Amino acid sequence: MTDKNKNLMIRLISGLTLLPGVLYLLYLGGWWTAGLLGFAAGACAWEYISITLKSFTPVAWLTVVAAAAMPILPIAMPLQAASMISGATGLVLFAGWAWHLLRGPLPEAPVRTAHLLMAFIYGHGGLTALAALRLVPDFGLMWVVSALVITWGNDTMAYFAGRLFGKHKLYPEVSPNKTWEGFAGGFVGAIGFLFIQRAFFFPTMTVIDCFVLGILGSLLGPAGDLCESMLKRAYNVKDSGVIIPGHGGMLDRIDALIFNAPMVFLYVQFVRPALG
Repeated sequence: MTDKNKNLMIRLISGLTLLPGVLYLLYLGGWWTAGLLGFAAGACAWEYISITLKSFTPVAWLTVVAAAAMPILPIAMPLQAASMISGATGLVLFAGWAWHLLRGPLPEAPVRTAHLLMAFIYGHGGLTALAALRLVPDFGLMWVVSALVITWGNDTMAYFAGRLFGKHKLYPEVSPNKTWEGFAGGFVGAIGFLFIQRAFFFPTMTVIDCFVLGILGSLLGPAGDLCESMLKRAYNVKDSGVIIPGHGGMLDRIDALIFNAPMVFLYVQFVRPALG
């Protein structure tokens, strides 16, 4: 077995092993979902700091803990969640500046503090939105599944379309394997998988929902993937981490979901009610 096939087998086994547990925790909701998403947020923040700053000061660990806590807030403090998130953002910013004022190096303070703030926001933003989406009355779980379906449908169909038909590079400076043909396949996959969800599991979802969410997801998902690839190329890193065998790090696995989850939450909370 070649190394490429061996890695593909590891990815498949790892995915099939982890996926049922992830879906079950999302199904349970409440603190189970919050704990799952909090762990993922902390892992994402940790990976971002590992890539960019490459060392962990006490304020870096504070940033990881703060990111991990954010997806828990919609469960623990639903009425105060927004203000607590705002306060935590200010805390990370203050702690970063204060640490460098006291310990230095002073010339690096702006960049390192900006990276800490980015680790906090990038680490928790999409996952906190997913936690809030899970709390939507009646159909929260189904909307969470929709965010996953958009992301996985886009990624899966983009992969196969790119392998079978890919000739024209999408953005070779950032991701040399991505093609416009794969992008088109992902576009079809995001919309098509939503219609499958609607037909078999979520009849309340409308045709407009499928098209709007599918189109937006087919744009935002690849953007999230490219942004994470850009980050790794900037720091000459192959994977964001090693937490998921065969897949690399948490950011490697959910880079597209981080962009798609807030979009689905905003659509369900504000756009869909306006459409009637």
